[in-house]
Amino acid sequence: MKTLEIDDLKREAKIFCEFMCKEKHSSLIGVTDGKAVGTYVEHRFQEYLRENYKLEIGSSAKGIDLPGDNIQTDIKVTSIVQPQSSCPFKNARQKIFGLGYNLLVFVYDKKDTANSCTLDFKYCTFIDKSRTADFTITKRLREMVDDGANKEDIIGFLIDKNVPGDEIVYSDLADEILEHKPEQGYLTISNALQWRLQYARVIALDNKVNGVLNYEW
Repeated sequence: MKTLEIDDLKREAKIFCEFMCKEKHSSLIGVTDGKAVGTYVEHRFQEYLRENYKLEIGSSAKGIDLPGDNIQTDIKVTSIVQPQSSCPFKNARQKIFGLGYNLLVFVYDKKDTANSCTLDFKYCTFIDKSRTADFTITKRLREMVDDGANKEDIIGFLIDKNVPGDEIVYSDLADEILEHKPEQGYLTISNALQWRLQYARVIALDNKVNGVLNYEW
């Protein structure tokens, strides 16, 4: 059996969405809990991949759904009504340098009748880990580095944007930003006990950014 690679994952995600759209998901009739729908879709996708590939399935200890060294991808399932989800907070640099892993985002529209349920997948988006930082913060930091900002300028900006951290965190981040200009991110990452990831921007990119692949129906 073939080992799952990133290109396989992207291709199979599209195929999975297409046949899931055609199915009746009776176990989801009347289910309004987005987390329950998400878990259902994630498990179905993992089972689908297992039928054809060798792959590592994650656990709460691993932190992400597909933690294999060659995949490193977390699966996110979200409603088109408000395309967002949460993810574990590790440290403030995730907002600037990315989450540290890829994201595969399924965006669905759930429709129920008295005796049927359909999941109409509107978007399927693969976001390379290099693009998983916050859009606004990385955009401005990249401009500041290009404009010759110094360490104090960077620290002031991080404080102004309420990036989580103390003086030591800000100092270390500023040094890293000046040494390695961040890649442009495309998520909106809101501060909370967990990061709140919002996907409206990435699903609107229309495959014009390297590192973000969108399938749309």
